[in-house]
Amino acid sequence: MKVILLQELKGRGAEGDVVDVARGFAVNYLFPRNVAIEATPGNLKQLESRMHNIRKRDEARVAEASDLATALDGKSVGIEAKVGEEGRLYGSITAQMIGDAILDQLGIELDRRRIETHGHIKELGAHPVEIAIYRDVKAHLVVNVVPEGAAPVAFAPEGEAVEVVEVLAEEVAIETPETEEAAVLEDVAEGEGENEDEGDELEEEGALDD
Repeated sequence: MKVILLQELKGRGAEGDVVDVARGFAVNYLFPRNVAIEATPGNLKQLESRMHNIRKRDEARVAEASDLATALDGKSVGIEAKVGEEGRLYGSITAQMIGDAILDQLGIELDRRRIETHGHIKELGAHPVEIAIYRDVKAHLVVNVVPEGAAPVAFAPEGEAVEVVEVLAEEVAIETPETEEAAVLEDVAEGEGENEDEGDELEEEGALDD
């Protein structure tokens, strides 16, 4: 079915976009969380009158995301970890741990769902990490995993000073993982109802507000 997005939906579109989604995904996930509304003739007509404001908001979000990407790109953070034989870690470095390190060492607060480690980090050394900030705006930094007792240090490339930037998580629309739709549809098929993925609920927004 066709829906009008009220906020960013990863892999599908931005606020104001009209997209096709599975009915179960719309009814059980998008609609209850005000991520989208049905693309009825009335809602489409209202959308036309609101597009100017939607574009202005999107431009502001892209500009803000670009500033954040500049502050993060090329930086490095260190994380201490317990190490076993052959440099293998006890457990793995999680997105939450990386987010905490970025906050502590760079002064930037991020939603852990924006952090992509490209697989589990289970060894010492430098590991590339991608931050999906907003739409196509991304930043890349390095996570240095060191043994416990070796103080982690954040640094900027070429000896530049690390710039501390305060960013409120709610100021940039939270992205929905592409796997959400498949999970919701599976729940619908099994009669389980609404998908309640722990800690990953999207922020609620008003329907096409100015």
